[in-house]
Amino acid sequence: MPTRVVCCGLATLDLTYVVGAPPRPDEKVVARELRIDVGGPALNAARTVVALGGAATLVTALGIGELADLVRARLAGITVIDVAEADHVVPVSTVMADDAGRRSVVSTNAAALGPTIAPPLPVDAAALLLDGHLMRAGATLAVAARERSLPVVLDGGSWKAGTAELLPHVTVAALSADFHLPDGADPLTGVIALGAPAAVRTHGSGPVEVLRGGNRREVPVPEAPVVDTLGAGDVFHGALVFALASGADLHDAVAGAAVIAAESVRHAGALGWAASSG
Repeated sequence: MPTRVVCCGLATLDLTYVVGAPPRPDEKVVARELRIDVGGPALNAARTVVALGGAATLVTALGIGELADLVRARLAGITVIDVAEADHVVPVSTVMADDAGRRSVVSTNAAALGPTIAPPLPVDAAALLLDGHLMRAGATLAVAARERSLPVVLDGGSWKAGTAELLPHVTVAALSADFHLPDGADPLTGVIALGAPAAVRTHGSGPVEVLRGGNRREVPVPEAPVVDTLGAGDVFHGALVFALASGADLHDAVAGAAVIAAESVRHAGALGWAASSG
């Protein structure tokens, strides 16, 4: 049976415009291309797990309606558990990707969603990834996963309400370069002081920092020509949690995830690399 990873968090509908450069204030630009896809940290992590040969369960908020149907139609191969109320509207992100592979994003998220109740953790779950957007459900799942000694990875894109309470139930806090603690402390040592046994921090194409057991080291990221950085961090987190679920050591899991994330920026879209590889 494939190794199953549970991913809990945000699902979005993404509208990506390919432009030479983002417009300046009061300027209009004509996009060369429009791509419609789905996104969100947890959703892209789940798609990455499936692309790598694993099984994924996505706990997210979709609700009903045309936008929710568009998202569901692109989640083939993923078991979806919808914790949204019926009137929930799927968040929409508008993305502008320029010729340098950089992206500008305007989006909504799940902030307007009421408290979510977590489903039972699947009996065959081998690891859990949380992106912090469904904090109440995620925290409940994290407690259940730790009781079963499963790896729990936090995709720390930014500090959110409830992060401090969640960290003691996390085994690896995987932080972005944009993650900062409210008190301005060093992110890696700060999240470990709050209860996470290990911490990882990405820096785009720069080396990935890893801190565990008081030892800090750097893992290099392979050089790659950049076509599109959209979702590269999500791909990294999906590959990381899948490697940990499969029994890899943290250092090896980070190194492997860095290779896959570097490959992802060579292709358009978060999962373009997976389509290219067959």
